[in-house]
Amino acid sequence: MLAEVLAVLRPRAGKRFFDGCCGGAGHSAAILEASSPTGFLFACDRDGDAVAVATERLARFAGRFELRRLNFAEIGDWIPRASCAGALLDLGVSSHQLDTGIRGFSFQQDGPLDMRMDRRQDATAADLVNTLSAEELATIFWELGDERESRRIARALVRERSMRRFETTLQLADLVERVCPRQGRRAHPATKVFQALRIQVNDELGSLKQGLRAAFDVLEPGGRLAVITFQSLEDRLVRNFMRRECRDYDLPPGAEDDLPHLRTARPPRGQLVHRKALLPTEVEQQTNPRSRSAQLRVLEKL
Repeated sequence: MLAEVLAVLRPRAGKRFFDGCCGGAGHSAAILEASSPTGFLFACDRDGDAVAVATERLARFAGRFELRRLNFAEIGDWIPRASCAGALLDLGVSSHQLDTGIRGFSFQQDGPLDMRMDRRQDATAADLVNTLSAEELATIFWELGDERESRRIARALVRERSMRRFETTLQLADLVERVCPRQGRRAHPATKVFQALRIQVNDELGSLKQGLRAAFDVLEPGGRLAVITFQSLEDRLVRNFMRRECRDYDLPPGAEDDLPHLRTARPPRGQLVHRKALLPTEVEQQTNPRSRSAQLRVLEKL
């Protein structure tokens, strides 16, 4: 959704921008190009491979960007508050991660059951699959993958691992397919299990909760936060965060219900640029099938 991102962020000379999931630096390069000759970009990614690719791709913009290997949730000690005219979070797993078997994100090819976005961390998907109880695994599959057969899959997994340790992506995918045969379904039966494990391994929802606040804080008044999501859990977090920033009141920490007597009045901190999420065009969906589930939401700081 490159054209849509550029349209809402409005890159221009003399302004600073932030790309919190730079990946292959496609968005980063476009922002720097559009903000020539004096626009500046802060960019980060926790994947070392992505940072290496981005460093090479952005070399022609030397002096106009700062790139770090970092989780975007941790930018508070790096980027000054209220200093950026736009911030982008392009969430989820990158095409490079999916297409590189050794990273263990996909069952399209065999590889180690890894799934770490930052390979400096210790815990891998294999560690979770081989050590957690059936109940703990079922909870992960259900809450983070919306997998209806979570309990059956978890019990079968625990039985299987008593005979052999799970080491590879195809081992896990084959186990899930035996428990839940495809039976003509388009999606592979292991899709939701892999999604859930990836989210758990990388604490993606925890990072997103912190990262949304951090990215919004670095915006100047009138600056815009653009977030691209690819699945319902992260989209719900983004949608709820943006709605809260648009409200003219706060609720006490931990309040489960939005009741009038609990509200504390305050000015709205943001406004939605579009009432509904923007979707990729039909042309983009045809040329890039992985974009089909993408949704772009945009919040402007007041």
